[in-house]
Amino acid sequence: MRNRFDEQLDLLNQKLVAMGHMCEKIIILAADSFFEGQTQTDKISEIGKEINDYEREIESICMKLLLQQQPIARDLRQISSALKMITDMKRIGNQAENIVELAQNLDSIYAENYASIGKMAEATIRMVKLSIEAFVKKDLEKAKDAKQYDDIIDEFFCIIKNSLIQIISENPSSGEYAIDVLMIAKYFERIGDHATNIAGWVEFSMTGLHTSKR
Repeated sequence: MRNRFDEQLDLLNQKLVAMGHMCEKIIILAADSFFEGQTQTDKISEIGKEINDYEREIESICMKLLLQQQPIARDLRQISSALKMITDMKRIGNQAENIVELAQNLDSIYAENYASIGKMAEATIRMVKLSIEAFVKKDLEKAKDAKQYDDIIDEFFCIIKNSLIQIISENPSSGEYAIDVLMIAKYFERIGDHATNIAGWVEFSMTGLHTSKR
């Protein structure tokens, strides 16, 4: 019975890793749509659907694991962490799709915002990769490294926000542009928050301790 349980845990890990890689892909595509005009709407929608499918599969595996036998504390932490992680992963997918939708409406972008959002996007992609690597390798240091990027992302958001305030004050007609760019920056910030949560759930699965951002 335990062998079957361990096989299901392994399957759970494989599905989580695959879902994490889908999140990496969709963020990269969202960034490309912003910087290079490569919207690839069909590809984004396809990956978003895959992320949703993985969420349902992982939920099903977790429920089976909980019902098949009473998990020990370590197993229970792993299962509950998986259920929390997939919620954050799904939201990462949703927010990446939102970035693509907004990016399609931007005809141009001020250079200073372009550079700052570029660095912000790089940091969020790196953060998600590190959090997934931390889960795969059961590496607490990688989880901590991932969480350190959150302050960097928040700092870039503040830089972009202040820049947009200045742009509106000098050119009031740029209000619609400013709102779209601010929302794109906000979605990248929220992706960073979800990556922080994922890293936190990796820590919880190993130590029983967790801190998260809402």
